[in-house]
Amino acid sequence: MLENCTHNLENKDDMDRLTYFVLFSMLVSTFAMPKTSVSKVYNFPFISRSEWGANPPTGVTLLNYPVPYVVIHHSYIPGVCMTTDECKAAMRAMQNYHQNDQQWVDIGYNFAVGGEGSVYEGRGWDTVGAHAVGYNVFSIGICLIGDWVSELPPPIQLENAKKLIAAGVQLGYISPNYNLIGHRQATATECPGESLFREITSWDRFSIAG
Repeated sequence: MLENCTHNLENKDDMDRLTYFVLFSMLVSTFAMPKTSVSKVYNFPFISRSEWGANPPTGVTLLNYPVPYVVIHHSYIPGVCMTTDECKAAMRAMQNYHQNDQQWVDIGYNFAVGGEGSVYEGRGWDTVGAHAVGYNVFSIGICLIGDWVSELPPPIQLENAKKLIAAGVQLGYISPNYNLIGHRQATATECPGESLFREITSWDRFSIAG
């Protein structure tokens, strides 16, 4: 069975916050569209949903941005992918598991980063993810594909995850004063793996408090 360290948006812990944030986001997003072109900001390989063969979502909830949190995950299973073809297959496997086994509307993460350094579009910048109970409606969830319990991701994977966050800030989707946390700080889980968690404690804007 495929396992991912994600959590469904429809968990009850999110519902009270969802009531406010979803309704408000429909107004705010209209007037707070990022002004900077994506093509001018991405300094890493970017693979869109259509390029990795995503199924269409069965539902969409708009995200109220800029969000105050970035949540880092690992996939655990599937393991690290080191070619674009392997990573595309990993994205399809995660989406199939989330949609078919978990009965979620889409892949849970907003983005994923492969071991070869490409960034893969999940739900994207402006859609609420399903990755961290209690944080989904005001965070961007980024998964570093692989099992990072005892090993660190490849340097290019770490570097481009950081570049993705910086791009999100520049585009206006992530607050400049964001808090960076690991999934384990939101709920009881090993995710994003002990080695990766230790690594992100040294990243800019890591929040001990969660």
